[in-house]
Amino acid sequence: MGETTMTDKPEESFELRGRPDARIVRFRRSIVIGVTALGSGALLGIAMMALQTPSFKNANDNDELYHAGQQARPDQLENLPKDYSEIGQDVPKLGPPLPGDLGRPIVAAQRAQGMDITSGELSLAEQRQAQQAIDARESGVFFSLANAMSSERPNSQASEHRATINGDVASLGPSTDPNTVPDDRQSKLDFMRDYDDGGIYNPHSLETPVSPWQVMAGSIIPASLVTGINSDLPGQIIAQVDANVYDTVTGSTVLIPQGARLIGTYDSVVAFGQSRALVVWHRILMPDGSSIRLDNMPASDASGYAGLEDEVDYHTWQLLKGISLATLLGVGTELTLGSDESDLVRAIRESTQQNVDRAGRQITEKNLNIQPTIKIRPGWPVRVIVQRDLVLKPYGGEPK
Repeated sequence: MGETTMTDKPEESFELRGRPDARIVRFRRSIVIGVTALGSGALLGIAMMALQTPSFKNANDNDELYHAGQQARPDQLENLPKDYSEIGQDVPKLGPPLPGDLGRPIVAAQRAQGMDITSGELSLAEQRQAQQAIDARESGVFFSLANAMSSERPNSQASEHRATINGDVASLGPSTDPNTVPDDRQSKLDFMRDYDDGGIYNPHSLETPVSPWQVMAGSIIPASLVTGINSDLPGQIIAQVDANVYDTVTGSTVLIPQGARLIGTYDSVVAFGQSRALVVWHRILMPDGSSIRLDNMPASDASGYAGLEDEVDYHTWQLLKGISLATLLGVGTELTLGSDESDLVRAIRESTQQNVDRAGRQITEKNLNIQPTIKIRPGWPVRVIVQRDLVLKPYGGEPK
């Protein structure tokens, strides 16, 4: 018997049994290119028609829709004359011309002086002479014996008034800048004569001490600062007396002991270039609790110079930063984008340049206006100059 094996069967070919039912539709390349070109041409034509300048045809006279002559004119306009020939001759005529607002006073003054009055205009010299005559009659007395010993300021005001009347503007002198300090020698002379009443005798009599225990004017109270000073803000300051202060007459009685406290304030307003702080004292507090007012006695340094000087901060770094920023902003304002820029771009650029330049100038001005800062460290030596006599009592009891 013959046996059938696996090798006897016919070999089957391997094929894909699943096939897609849908068919792929493809357009011809020529059709796609044609439709695209047709659409692009249509869009281009529409764009050209939209951007084309509209043309207006000249309208004929018969095509005018509105004619100004067809409107009815008001009766007020119809009754007006057509030209100047129809205007009546009843216009009033003016009299002879007078030289301004001063014409009538000038004529009256000349008539009072017996001068000939002509119908024509007066010359400039005659007008000035007549005006001076009127001012001489109406003005008061410039000088009198009562104010002969007074200051020269009223005389200067009178001279300025006369210079204004005469028309001599140059005699008034140039105007003074309020930010500058003029070299006024007259103010120095006035300062020297402030206490001079013209007499040869001193009107004040000799004063006797009201108490044997006095610290008289001209005495110096040595002290040192307990608190520091920073002129950025106003504030109070405390100092402590370093040594005993004795009476001025004998110099043997302690009136202000060592360790007494001084209470004062300092001026926070610092001018440009100022390096010293202004300090005034208000009270002295004794160790036993008693106190006395000082009425704003000034403070000085150990050498007697007014004010205190230690460290001064001129804010140079802040000023340099402001100048550098202003320089960079100024360089930015000079940059351009070329000569082919449009009007809009040019307007935006110029506006930006102006605003940036203005901001740079304001930043520089702000930095220049920063006042210096004066700093006085704690422990700095200070002296109190006594201006008025201080009536005190012996500290710790009367000496035996």
